Amino acid sequence: MTGFPKHRSAGPERGVPISGLAWLRVGWRAAGLLLALLVCVPLHYVWRTVHYGSPIPRIFLYIAARLCGARVRIHGTPLKRDVFYISNHLSWVDILALGGASGTAFVSKAEIGTAPVVGWLSRLNRTVFVSREDRLGVAEQINRLREALADNWAITVFPEGTTTDGQSLLPFKTSMLSVLEPPPPGVLVQPVALDYGAVAEWIGWIGTESGKDNALRILGRRGAFRLDIHFLDPFDPRDHPGRKAIAAEARARIVPAMERNLGKPLRPFGHDVPQVGYTRARHDRAA
Repeated sequence: MTGFPKHRSAGPERGVPISGLAWLRVGWRAAGLLLALLVCVPLHYVWRTVHYGSPIPRIFLYIAARLCGARVRIHGTPLKRDVFYISNHLSWVDILALGGASGTAFVSKAEIGTAPVVGWLSRLNRTVFVSREDRLGVAEQINRLREALADNWAITVFPEGTTTDGQSLLPFKTSMLSVLEPPPPGVLVQPVALDYGAVAEWIGWIGTESGKDNALRILGRRGAFRLDIHFLDPFDPRDHPGRKAIAAEARARIVPAMERNLGKPLRPFGHDVPQVGYTRARHDRAA
């Protein structure tokens, strides 16, 4: 038992009650995250006074993933620089685990940058914030992505545009792959398949669940869970001209990897879910 009601396929409702023991687990994990922040953030700024790049965000993300219960196992060889990771997406835990495993920066929606604490932490890891609604600012966003590739050596995008259940893979949105039109010199694309095993649907941030409730569920969960990160064979984006062709090639490699992990074909995603953000649902604002 985890201290929570069973996570239904449609996603738990807002305000799911949790047990006293689960609250204790939330408390000590939150305390551990705070302690890690208090140690890592000053070290990061001290390091940056001497060196341009800092390994501290990667160390913090690794610690944070473990504190949240993830036991990460890496399969394949992640490229260390000049790489654009393209991955499936289930949870905010993906970011902790991938960042801790590879040191990658991320592409994120602009509203994440305005979220308290989360936005600040994202900037420490040189997250690139983009807005799909800002049609006039696409060129500037692409320039920021190119700078991030040059500065951070690796950057990750979740082209599904939302989180799913580990049993499905949505069509890839290609707008943020414009940075690869044309590809920067020497940059390769490496597809990534994330596999949470039996807890994938439980971990997934889907349905009507709020970010707060999802965080409480995961932080209050008893024990650990495994997360296998499969770094698949990279490919040269120059062999697949255009962002749609690059997205299609990455997806064609991720799908069979996910199906091998699941031992069955992927299924259609059964939820009409808007892109995940930190805003309240419309019915909550109207209440």
